[in-house]
Amino acid sequence: MGWAPASAMIPGLALLWAAVLGGAAPSPPRLRLSFQELQARHGLRTFRLARTCCYEALLVDEERGRLFVGAENHVASLSLDNISKRAKKLTWLAPVEWREECNWAGKDIAIECMNFVKMLHMYNRTHLLACGTGAFHPICAFVEVGQGLEEPVLRLDLRSLEDGKGKSPYDPKHQAASVLVGEELYSGVAADLMGRDFTIFRSLGHRPSLRTEPHDSRWLNEPKFVKVFWIPESENPDDDKIYFFFRELAVEAAPALGRLSVSRVGQICRNDVGGQRSLVNKWTTFLKARLVCSVPGLEGDTHFDQLQDVFLLPTRDRRSPLLYAVFTTSSGVFQGSAVCVYSMNDVRRAFLGPFAHKEGPTHQWVSYQGRVPYPRPGMCPSKTFGTFSSTKDFPDDVIQFARNHPLMYNPVLPMAGRPLFLQVGAEYTFTQIAADRVAAADGQYDVLFIGTDAGTVLKVISVPKGGRPIGLLLEELHVFEDSAAITSMQISSKRHQLYVASRSAVAQIALHRCAAHGRACAECCLARDPYCAWDGAACTRFQPSAKRRFRRQDIRNGDPSTLCSGDSSRPALLERKVFGVEGGSTFLECEPRSLQARVEWTFQREGEAPRTLVPAEDRAERTAQGLLLRGLRRGDSGVYLCSAVEQGFSQPLRRLSLHVLSSAQAEQLARAEEAVPAASPGPKLWYRDFLQLVEPGGGGASSLRMCRSPPAQRPPPPAPRKKGRNRRTHSPEPRAERWPRSASHW
Repeated sequence: MGWAPASAMIPGLALLWAAVLGGAAPSPPRLRLSFQELQARHGLRTFRLARTCCYEALLVDEERGRLFVGAENHVASLSLDNISKRAKKLTWLAPVEWREECNWAGKDIAIECMNFVKMLHMYNRTHLLACGTGAFHPICAFVEVGQGLEEPVLRLDLRSLEDGKGKSPYDPKHQAASVLVGEELYSGVAADLMGRDFTIFRSLGHRPSLRTEPHDSRWLNEPKFVKVFWIPESENPDDDKIYFFFRELAVEAAPALGRLSVSRVGQICRNDVGGQRSLVNKWTTFLKARLVCSVPGLEGDTHFDQLQDVFLLPTRDRRSPLLYAVFTTSSGVFQGSAVCVYSMNDVRRAFLGPFAHKEGPTHQWVSYQGRVPYPRPGMCPSKTFGTFSSTKDFPDDVIQFARNHPLMYNPVLPMAGRPLFLQVGAEYTFTQIAADRVAAADGQYDVLFIGTDAGTVLKVISVPKGGRPIGLLLEELHVFEDSAAITSMQISSKRHQLYVASRSAVAQIALHRCAAHGRACAECCLARDPYCAWDGAACTRFQPSAKRRFRRQDIRNGDPSTLCSGDSSRPALLERKVFGVEGGSTFLECEPRSLQARVEWTFQREGEAPRTLVPAEDRAERTAQGLLLRGLRRGDSGVYLCSAVEQGFSQPLRRLSLHVLSSAQAEQLARAEEAVPAASPGPKLWYRDFLQLVEPGGGGASSLRMCRSPPAQRPPPPAPRKKGRNRRTHSPEPRAERWPRSASHW
């Protein structure tokens, strides 16, 4: 079927790892913000309930201004403006007898035998539909939430309890996915206690319940359901289809390759009512196709085969949304995650292509070349494509073909044929995704928010480059202090807020932090954040309706050379005087705001006009925090300029004037220091003597820094910082001094 899993091509994959995926470190974000910094400066808010975990279900209700949350034994209603205020909660426990029965079945009564709320849907203008595990006894109920913005209502209607089988999983560890269309619930779930009967199920409403063929691996083979969407097919509602996204074991894989996982998209017609004589109360329009996210290579494709989440981004044509999906890999060779984008036209094209066919156990899967019955299996009964008004009217050969050929031969490939964004070798994997379409000065851009298993959110923008879109990593936000994996994400486009759930809490953060990009036009432009623009005085929220005259923004290229050429808003250059001792070491500190900038050091000797690059040699060690100079010489005295180079644009950050003292001057300084009692009040005499020694007339004391320790007493050079979850953060404000103020640092 034209595919081979990455784990089946170890030699080729090793080459791809080095050549295509890049054995180097993962892409750094331009800005990295810690949990503490987000709380203190950027409005991060959190919500958690006492002795409660597993905040998995999030539902944004823009009309009421509420965020509904499903968790262990609880449903909560939070304010979209501030989830920490006006919170309401209701407790929804499993009955005692259910918990005892769960415990008798061998489950942990304190951990597993609870009611984990897995699903929340807006049912009508006044009620939610909520479903939970019910201590391995799935249950659903309607929750009254009121009609408007008045005092929030949150009340469980105990008279409307529903059997949750086929709607919610039994086991809290199992995934389920569902969508409510009208009064009908379409769900993908394990429908039995043992977690073996996987089904795509329609329930509620007035029509008969339908499901997939049970225990038939051709239909579903140990699937893990991810998302479900209702997507119109035409102007005729009879053509509407429900699309399921899941991963499962590949029935089409060669037996020698073992149990291989693949990602799928499945479809069913909304007006399917099952067959008349065959497939009674079963889907007659179910089809599925492989969803591919891979990097092409000479030795074969490198597949990201584990679908984790899908986000449907509407476009002007409601029939053709974009599908943003995040994948990980099951390969034992490398760890990686990717984002692939799919068009609905490509999905529909795969379902109109050839069917996959296999003659017998020893035969290969091939493209079916025989006669396909009419109406074509997978087509909805409607006047758009035929004369059949119901699936019960389909001929028997159509039903039999549908039963035996649910799999399509052609896969669904991503737009541009490769991932939009990937991270390989990072210490996290992608778990969730949400997207927002943003209007900027030079067009519309899709901004992606990617949740990880390390409690971080990556902010990525899709920009065109070389005829295809690529993803640029703008920010890495540590939204959870305990680094808990992100389990759900929702966006409020009206309020420009992102809501994130994990096992431990719910977090709220703005979609943009314009002030964090810097206080200069060039910094704002280089950030390439479509939410932000330079207004002539600061980096602020971009308003498409505002006057264009004062807005400076270049998302496509991020080139400040033209936009900011006449701008005089650049902050004053930080200047420091640094002193060192001949033969010793000194550290010139300079750390750019952007992690994607390259630091360039230039040097100008005293009394000389030309400025030269500091040579790369053993005596000059470049670190992430600055330049360490060893074995100082008198000729090292001069002015060192630190500049950040990004997108070809150079921006000076700090000017450091280094004075290298002789050993005799250092000894004279030491004797002057020892002559002054430690408890002497007022400024110390040795300090004034030193100023007269190196700079007659004094002055500049507030910016003075001196290194004169003998080698044995000098502090060690700063160690390279380890990569990991507790990484260095970047502050939008001037940095506080990090180095110890000992006798060597003033």
